[in-house]
Amino acid sequence: MASTNEYDKIASDIRRPGTEQVGVLDARELIRHATLASSSHNTQPWKFRIQPDSITILPDFSRRCPAVDPDDSHLFKSLGCAAENLVHAAAAQGFSADVRFDPGEDGVIVALNPDASAHATDLYRAITKRQCVKTAYDGAVLVAPELEMLETAGERQNVRIIMLLSAAQKDRVIDYVTQGNLAQLTDRDFRDELVSWIRFNPGEAIRTGDGLSGRTSGQPALPTWLAKRVIGLVLTPKGQAETDAKNIRSSAGVAVFVSASDGKAAWVEAGRSYQRFALQATVLNIRTAFINQPIEVRSLRPKFESWLSLDGEHAQLMVRFGHGAAAPFSLRRPIDDVIVVN
Repeated sequence: MASTNEYDKIASDIRRPGTEQVGVLDARELIRHATLASSSHNTQPWKFRIQPDSITILPDFSRRCPAVDPDDSHLFKSLGCAAENLVHAAAAQGFSADVRFDPGEDGVIVALNPDASAHATDLYRAITKRQCVKTAYDGAVLVAPELEMLETAGERQNVRIIMLLSAAQKDRVIDYVTQGNLAQLTDRDFRDELVSWIRFNPGEAIRTGDGLSGRTSGQPALPTWLAKRVIGLVLTPKGQAETDAKNIRSSAGVAVFVSASDGKAAWVEAGRSYQRFALQATVLNIRTAFINQPIEVRSLRPKFESWLSLDGEHAQLMVRFGHGAAAPFSLRRPIDDVIVVN
């Protein structure tokens, strides 16, 4: 069985800082940064097609999660997250990026043009450091400038953020998350799908390069055969609800990403919005973690949106945020595995 030291060494190499040469387009380095984006269950459901003046991010439907994401909305949000990373990585190479969704092939086209004003930014440098930290935070409130920077970073033309900061608001979020946990963790298809993406030890995580590694959340390493036998004893609605309640109360707040429309293009935009928010949080040494249960459970989502007083808008993602300790990084698949040659 591989050791945690081996895991951490591989993770460190994957997250190595960029060494861009301004004015020289290094597509593989752009793709490496793009793959460090968020994705549901760390499925990395993307492929990249390189062309002379563009990179197209394509959905990899072989890595979809039909139980938790039956309409593939999270999958397309993940493409948006990757596109946002690519935009900032391109600027570090001296290129501006124009992003558009192509409904013809369900792809996100990122057109690249030399731009003398483009340069590396703090958001670019945060790409290799961004992570979802699923443990408890320190409970400290954020100061007004921090909140303003987060909100400004995440808002786009068709996406806005609702910040839930009070104890009463967080308690209401906990109620919805608890209901979501009950619905999901009593659903056999959901449980089976979730377990299939858990990597119970460093060796399994290294072999696959994807999934939810126990290393990132402080779980003890176990042989896969043993872990799958005992996980039913620990992965329960009650236990998960207690963990989520503790984590939400330890957070400075909760951010809900709301779009004016729904559908693939809107999902991509929501993903871009979250990723920029997360990069700005990383710059500020603020952690983030998804708590999407009230959005993922279809019977719960209308009630949640009504509580948010949405009128024709759509809740797309929800994350908690706050100051706290960093965690070990998740892994990624080799770049050659995600590049399409045609």
